[in-house]
Amino acid sequence: MTDFARRFLRSRSGMIGLILLLTLVLMAIFADLLFPGDPWRMAGRPNLPPFSKGFLFGTDQLGRDVAAGIMHGARMSLMIGFASSVVAIGVGVLVGAVAGYSSGIVDDLLMRLTEFFQTIPSFMLAIVLVAIFSPTLGSIVAAIAVVSWPPIARLVRAEFLTLRQRDFVKAAQVGGHSQSNIILHQILPNALSPVIVMASLMVASAILIESGLSFLGLGDRNYITWGFMIGAGRTMIRHAWWLSAIPGLAIFVTVLALNLFGQGLSDVLNPRLSRSNRT
Repeated sequence: MTDFARRFLRSRSGMIGLILLLTLVLMAIFADLLFPGDPWRMAGRPNLPPFSKGFLFGTDQLGRDVAAGIMHGARMSLMIGFASSVVAIGVGVLVGAVAGYSSGIVDDLLMRLTEFFQTIPSFMLAIVLVAIFSPTLGSIVAAIAVVSWPPIARLVRAEFLTLRQRDFVKAAQVGGHSQSNIILHQILPNALSPVIVMASLMVASAILIESGLSFLGLGDRNYITWGFMIGAGRTMIRHAWWLSAIPGLAIFVTVLALNLFGQGLSDVLNPRLSRSNRT
């Protein structure tokens, strides 16, 4: 663990991403402390510009504090992104592990199922699922997870196909270990490195999908999100540009942080690949 931390500290992109990501997490944690009360409530005059007295990012057309929306929206965006990614990774790892280790007809059936989901545009499928089951927090997380697991499944399958031919796996088979023991304790730990890297990128994709859903009015109206703020401010883009620009910048910084963090993890977990890319 110490060696991992030392190598990660030497990754400039990884450290920048980690610092930005920790800042966003702190924003989400202390949103209630810095901006107590309901972010939906009217706090001042409508359409106050940024850096107005008492309003760092101004107010929207209904007099709501944009800074309060950004802080509380960070909590929802990160929570939805991480929750949907955890579910997608769980499904993808299960499908990929079973397909890669079993091969044969089981592999064919699971991969055809995976390809079926990949033939449908992910954002369109998410829109349909949320519209069918009504836009609630649970349905949004589930819809994003449904459209996000196939790449993980294919990645894990490829790792399992390679690792199951290694000597330590064959030794475990000869030693009488059960298939579940071989999968969970022999192969899976050695296949997790690329999954961890992809997980950080998946969180970024989940945040973008959730923002798109909220922009289209398919977010949970009980919670304020960055996508909703952009959608609500688009009618005022010429007169109050900050209503869409500031939450858009928040999404940009979050996705950038996650991508930089993922690049840092890739440099640490796959040093040979990172050196070959630089050359």
